[in-house]
Amino acid sequence: QVQLVESGGGLVQAGGSLRLSCVASGTSGSDFRINVMGWYRQAPGKERELVATMTTSGRSNPVDSVKGRFIISRDNDKNTATLQMNSLKPEDTAVYYCYASAGEYYSGNYHLNDYWGQGTQVTVSS
Repeated sequence: QVQLVESGGGLVQAGGSLRLSCVASGTSGSDFRINVMGWYRQAPGKERELVATMTTSGRSNPVDSVKGRFIISRDNDKNTATLQMNSLKPEDTAVYYCYASAGEYYSGNYHLNDYWGQGTQVTVSS
């Protein structure tokens, strides 16, 4: 089992910046390797959508609406991911979820599982 813990978020005026961080850790005795790690968001009344994820090799895929404003980074050794959000807009208001795809060994086999953080609120006022 892998746990994702997020930090950051909050209330900011339009044009401001926020930084989200996420750290992945395994439960006692777990054997895992994080593959893809990143962020999704869900605004009220809307479906959860991709913001940006990054592979272990550093390849990222930010959604068009955040390109040039949000920067995703990872520390593979520390199993952390960071989302630097600049030039925030009211339409960026949402609950932001950390996501990780982890390869794990248990019960004698390799498993690929998806994990989510608890979510952190980002509110951008106009």
